[in-house]
Amino acid sequence: MSRGVALELDSMRLAHYGNQIPCLICNEGNTPDAESCRNCFAPMILAHQARSKHTKPVMFAALGPSGVGKTVYLGMLLDMLSRQPKHLQLSARGGFSVTLQHSTLAALSRCEFPTKTPNEPDRWNWVHCQLRSPRHRQPVEMVLPDMAGEALFEEVDHPRSYRVIHAMLTRCDGVMILIDGTKLQSGSLDEDYFTMKLLSHLTEMGDDPKSSWAMRPVALIFSKADQCDSCFEDPPAYAQRHAPGLYRICQQRFHRHRFFAAGVAGACAVKKEPGAEKQKVPLRVEPRGIIEPFEWLVDNLRS
Repeated sequence: MSRGVALELDSMRLAHYGNQIPCLICNEGNTPDAESCRNCFAPMILAHQARSKHTKPVMFAALGPSGVGKTVYLGMLLDMLSRQPKHLQLSARGGFSVTLQHSTLAALSRCEFPTKTPNEPDRWNWVHCQLRSPRHRQPVEMVLPDMAGEALFEEVDHPRSYRVIHAMLTRCDGVMILIDGTKLQSGSLDEDYFTMKLLSHLTEMGDDPKSSWAMRPVALIFSKADQCDSCFEDPPAYAQRHAPGLYRICQQRFHRHRFFAAGVAGACAVKKEPGAEKQKVPLRVEPRGIIEPFEWLVDNLRS
């Protein structure tokens, strides 16, 4: 190869790398062959797939502390919506978008709950899908991440410590906040305090009143409600009785919020193996109240 040809190829390569592709989550420029964003570590495949559409995708997030059931809720939600013959339907874009659904259902079929989501953002499961609903004439592009509860806890206590969470919550069109109904019923206030901190964190994001979190839809879901039936009977009353601080901040600061109850396992048992800690396992799968919070968020999307 002549020196002139080599220089021309080098120039073409430099021009290729000079064409920066913005991250879909934080908008930071990245090289075309980057797998993860150099700033927030979100997968760049989201940006590549979104470039084929003229509109930015809708973004929802499931939030809550570690162990509250975000992964199993999202996995079950995606599985149910991908199998519905009509009404709300989700179809995955890219093989990576099926991983969360697959791993969740595979774990439940073995009478296990999904493994804990790692704290590292580049190891999270991200879902890019198309939503079809009677309310929208055309399919809606949608992004849903499965964020780690411990990482979220760190971001709430130390804002901007996780750039991907800060960017995601800034851009999010709505959130599903999961609260462990069984812990509230047992008298623990940890769930109440954490959710209050999370909601206070959201209210401090953004300066524009029209796009602030006070105007975005917030679905508050009592998870593991199959173990406390009173959740299903009247979720707002349950919140007022067991989480008064949470209930009050929602009434005062969030104009579009609603309480829900959801459960995946119809019954659970405690598994104890020699040399290992006690582990709660699902005996059967009986999803209840899974789709309703998501459907309410879709109905309350900003026009």
